[in-house]
Amino acid sequence: MKLTAILATASVLIGCCFAVVFLELLVKLDPGAGNLITFTQFAFIALEGFIFTAKFGAAKRVIGLKDYGLLVGMFFVTSVINNYVFQLNVPMTLHMIIRGGSLISNMCLGSIILNRHYKFEQYVAVLMLSVGIFICTYCSSQDVERVKDNQHESNFVWWLVGVLLLVLALFISSYMGITQELLYRRHGKHAREALYYTHLLPLPAFLFMHDNISAHWTLALQGERYICHWLGGLAVPLLLVYLLGNVLMQHLCISSVYFLTTEYSSLTVTLILTLRKFISLVFSIIYFRNPFTIYHWLGTVLVFVGTLMFTNILNFKRKVKNK
Repeated sequence: MKLTAILATASVLIGCCFAVVFLELLVKLDPGAGNLITFTQFAFIALEGFIFTAKFGAAKRVIGLKDYGLLVGMFFVTSVINNYVFQLNVPMTLHMIIRGGSLISNMCLGSIILNRHYKFEQYVAVLMLSVGIFICTYCSSQDVERVKDNQHESNFVWWLVGVLLLVLALFISSYMGITQELLYRRHGKHAREALYYTHLLPLPAFLFMHDNISAHWTLALQGERYICHWLGGLAVPLLLVYLLGNVLMQHLCISSVYFLTTEYSSLTVTLILTLRKFISLVFSIIYFRNPFTIYHWLGTVLVFVGTLMFTNILNFKRKVKNK
């Protein structure tokens, strides 16, 4: 493997995994900080894009703003939902497993909109994904019911709303991918430009969330402090430290995935991202001691093996070995 491939793979694993770690640290301190997290990520990536992609506004735009409209709206909605559902009692482990089922929504919309046809093995793989996600969701629902019995209050309804919102975001994200694919067919691949404008254009929409963002920013400033000994004992709000870590790692994650998709095959990218999701899940279970039974493991194995089967990675590896 070339040095660039090693560095890009390492950047994806480090950036994406640590972004999830910082996200879980954030939601444990403040489960309602989803809008604050989303806004900070959008603002940082938009600022970076303004400097390095738009060249302070001097670079000529290839794709028109009108063409970006639907793409921007869908990206904004999915980003807000994915960070907001933590406030609705959705655990991080279930969050990662459901988002790992994007192949199900991709297949459904691909068949309906693009009239795509799939192999028998891919239908089997999607069935495994569906069963795996159902098992994990059912087991997580039992945990919510136990909490309900102990605290004499029902969190199950809000948990169910959170799960349904995640599924909705999954299908919106898949449709966004199809829209982006059609957009690239007309104008060519300009992923860096798309990344910049999908984060810049939704920024005014956060004005409608101003009160919520401001409230959680105030909570962050008033929260637990972290002593920076390397800054002369300066006390910094711990939540802001985690927020900064999440934003920087999220940017590294997105930039690295972009590099991989432009330089290497989709099989290689899918394998690396699948490995990243599995590492994040295992780390979340072990380090944060999240509840995870044998049934959760069964569902997880079905999800990840189904992903590998759908993308034909297993057969691809076998063919390479035979050659």
